[in-house]
Amino acid sequence: MNLLRASGIRRTYGSLQVLKGIDLEVEQGEVVAIVGPSGAGKSTFLHILGTLDRPEQGQVFIEDVNVFTQKEKDLARFRNEKIGFIFQFHNLLAEFTALENACMPGYINGTMNEKDILDRGKELLDMLGLKDRANHLPSQLSGGEQQRVAVARALLNKPSIVLADEPSGNLDSHNALELHQLFFKLRDEFGQTFVIVTHNEDLAAMADRRLVMQDGFMQS
Repeated sequence: MNLLRASGIRRTYGSLQVLKGIDLEVEQGEVVAIVGPSGAGKSTFLHILGTLDRPEQGQVFIEDVNVFTQKEKDLARFRNEKIGFIFQFHNLLAEFTALENACMPGYINGTMNEKDILDRGKELLDMLGLKDRANHLPSQLSGGEQQRVAVARALLNKPSIVLADEPSGNLDSHNALELHQLFFKLRDEFGQTFVIVTHNEDLAAMADRRLVMQDGFMQS
């Protein structure tokens, strides 16, 4: 089934038309890679899929919910519950431990008790090979470890879909490969769905589909 469906997405900035009517359908458990030159609008499109930005025209459906018809408060809750985000720069909070950073979406959600949130965070860090690093601050972690904490954070609320924007762009080749393999392990073992914007052609080649964005349009 279509987990995500975007149709006729258009976005301009000033006089620059960045997205010129893009359609995309993503199935449950699919890993989709979006590639293309810098400035092609890949991140803009991803931010719209993640409801961090709004299109000027077009619609986005996630699990058959027309996301932009929701009120802002409802949309924020929907985003927190249904969408996980991984960015090029991990954006961990320096004063909090790996476990505390991973648990942030659960605390923001406000519907889980603290024990359940911490148990879920510990479970994810353990699964990601960070069991012994849970109480370390980001400054005490390697770049690859920091990005795995960011993955744990993205998965904390068991999102329907994870959107990743250049997730390995700040990693060396070894850590990048480990991160890429992790995405497919999560897909194979848990049915996790990913849409990944990347310049890494090795990652794009591993994906179920490789789509090219150029001149405001999407090509398969």
